[in-house]
Amino acid sequence: MQALVESALPVSAVLSNRGDAAGLQYAQAKGIATAVVEHRAFAERAAFEAALDREIARFKPRLVALAGFMRVLSPAFVERYRYRMLNIHPSLLPAFAGLDTHARALAAGVKVHGCTVHFVTPELDSGPIVIQAALPVRPEERADQLAARVLRQEHVIYPRAARWFLEDRLVIQDGVVRVKGNDAQLVLAAD
Repeated sequence: MQALVESALPVSAVLSNRGDAAGLQYAQAKGIATAVVEHRAFAERAAFEAALDREIARFKPRLVALAGFMRVLSPAFVERYRYRMLNIHPSLLPAFAGLDTHARALAAGVKVHGCTVHFVTPELDSGPIVIQAALPVRPEERADQLAARVLRQEHVIYPRAARWFLEDRLVIQDGVVRVKGNDAQLVLAAD
């Protein structure tokens, strides 16, 4: 979230389902509107999502960018923001969807790992891919070390993908994203 703000994107609000999220304090310090919709305050997911949707709608965003939002959203909620909601995932999707991506990548012995920005669809971590960053896995690397290197690449590609969206440069054809212009959709990092 901080990388999106620091890249001078027009962030109108930061919402969280946790009142203790560090991003809320950061956003407030930058003069960005914030709101909290605690998921634990709702007995059912539908009620939580209705409240979340009302908060999002107050700001009339062109794009909803998920950053550290660890809730699975219902198909109905995702459909309301179809092709207007992005997520960042710490693996080269479709490999290692879900949690513990870095440890799983190391256990699998992959030689290349990275991160992916994708459109959110009802299927977990499987929406059309906007951009990926790939980096070599170092011998004897621990999951926390790999995670730190991948996070640096997330901070590069997520703002880029959001900017492309806001500039109307993303075209989705047959489930594949193409960027109008010459920008690469893969970042190879020697980090």
